[in-house]
Amino acid sequence: MKEGRTIELLAPAKNLECGIEAIKHGADAIYIGAGRFGARQAAGNPVDDIAQLTRFAHFYGAKVYVTVNTILKDSELADAEKLIWQLYEAGADALLVQDMAVLKMKLPPIALHASTQCDVRSADKVRFLADCGFTRVVLARELSLAEITEIHKACPDVELECFVHGALCVSYSGQCYASQYCFGRSANRGECAQFCRLKFDLVDSDDNTLISGKHLLSLRDMNRMAYLDELMDAGVCSFKIEGRLKEVSYVKNVTAAYSQAIEKILNRRDDFVRASSGRSVPHFSPDVNRSFNRGFTDYFLHGRTNDIWSFGTPKSIGEKMGPAKEVGRGWIKVSGFKAFHNGDGLCFFNRSGELEGYRVNRVEGNRVFLFLEGADMPSITPGTELYRNYDQEFEKLLSKESATRKIGVDILFEEIPTGYQVTMTDEDGLSATASVEWQKEDARTPQQENIRTQLGKMGNTGFEVQNVELKLDGERFIPSSLLSDLRRQAAAELEKARLEAYIRPGVGASANPKYPVDKLTYLGNVMNAQARTFYQDHGVNIIDDAFEKNTPDSGVIMFCRHCIKNAMGLCTKNPKRDMKVQEPLWLVSQDGRRFRLRFDCSKCQMEILY
Repeated sequence: MKEGRTIELLAPAKNLECGIEAIKHGADAIYIGAGRFGARQAAGNPVDDIAQLTRFAHFYGAKVYVTVNTILKDSELADAEKLIWQLYEAGADALLVQDMAVLKMKLPPIALHASTQCDVRSADKVRFLADCGFTRVVLARELSLAEITEIHKACPDVELECFVHGALCVSYSGQCYASQYCFGRSANRGECAQFCRLKFDLVDSDDNTLISGKHLLSLRDMNRMAYLDELMDAGVCSFKIEGRLKEVSYVKNVTAAYSQAIEKILNRRDDFVRASSGRSVPHFSPDVNRSFNRGFTDYFLHGRTNDIWSFGTPKSIGEKMGPAKEVGRGWIKVSGFKAFHNGDGLCFFNRSGELEGYRVNRVEGNRVFLFLEGADMPSITPGTELYRNYDQEFEKLLSKESATRKIGVDILFEEIPTGYQVTMTDEDGLSATASVEWQKEDARTPQQENIRTQLGKMGNTGFEVQNVELKLDGERFIPSSLLSDLRRQAAAELEKARLEAYIRPGVGASANPKYPVDKLTYLGNVMNAQARTFYQDHGVNIIDDAFEKNTPDSGVIMFCRHCIKNAMGLCTKNPKRDMKVQEPLWLVSQDGRRFRLRFDCSKCQMEILY
């Protein structure tokens, strides 16, 4: 059996297909939304599909977590409780929860994980949630390695989950009310309208325009692949890939890439082991640059850096291909080692700093002809950096069967008094046996190679044979059909044994801790009576309604560690430009709405007010 601290790669699943492919491509766990109450309303799934996914996952010892992480109306509580029981009966391993009303429900014995929507940034909050029965806490994306380490040292018994890849919310999760305020679509109820990806002007108090028409709240995508070692040592047990709205090709590629990165670490370290079983082998070379991305950042993991934002576009820029060398009528000669293909998406940032994109019509050597559809040749000049934001050949490769995952087994084939017997033992030590009564017959020629060959044909099962041991009294003639039947029976019994032996995670022990503060504003996201009772039971005296239930006359709609003043080089702690601006500063949306910016430098935080 494996020994060491377990490390889990947690992949997103938009649907059943994505979940199955994520496991095939190396995920140790999946998170998926049910039909209702998930923070990605567009990524809901029937309970029957989740049941299919759990059976597939549990064969590999992989887990399935279901998101029930919206805040709930009073009228929804009974339906949410009913759904939770259905998910438990479907085999779900844990629920991702935001609304504390769930803890006042009559629950099945299912593990609870505190969603990133709970806005967990401190050891005090981690300890509180753990003492209330949560076995795992998903940390805020903005935390640094040092902050994660401190939390783990203070709460070593609590599982910590950390995002390592994918799209970034510019506001602390669970503390963003911009979509609700502007469009009546609550991010806390799974309806985010992505206010942060819009264009804004930045103006000062004298109404001077400092920046015009830029995506000032749009961030690059997270990529922490180079720092998994450090995160493991900091106490993170689960590496989470963002993307429950992403298509299956994205899930395949990114999951496989991170799985390979983890395996490289485990090959040189023996103090950690994978949280699931089996060997995943992709049939392609994973590369996160070739899937949707806005450019990458490690996002505050080692402090504030200048690679956080993506002001030019909220869209995918993809893979850097090299600069333009020459430009002709309808074509570009590319200087680089990577080749474009017919049908690719080519993009670049134009003179205005905006992303501009075209489809590749055909390629001749390093000369790329664009599909212009009657449009003028774009304003590309020699030296312009070119990107590929759609890789036709790569997507075609990923549209096919692109990975296999197998559980290693050893086979013992032996004589018994009445015939023959096959015992199949998997890498986790589980065994299954199939036997047959058979009249033994001596063979005139050697048979052992054929016996091993027939027993090794595992076909479409989830097993692969590592070793075949034979215990025979001499050479025996055994029909291939008999060997195949015994092998199939043993494999079917072993699959059954694996599912029967699977044990779901345990539930947390519940105490009665005091909440870290005694007053909750709208930031507490208290939408219903049961959540209110929960906080009252834990010592909170004053509880305001959720923003979605009773919008205050004024307040903050976003709390951001990203800072526009810092991006302009005007940070008061470390200014890089000799320029003075008349504060307060305002964001002005394209429809003319104005939002005041407030900078809390003691917290290194930017706030957006309405």
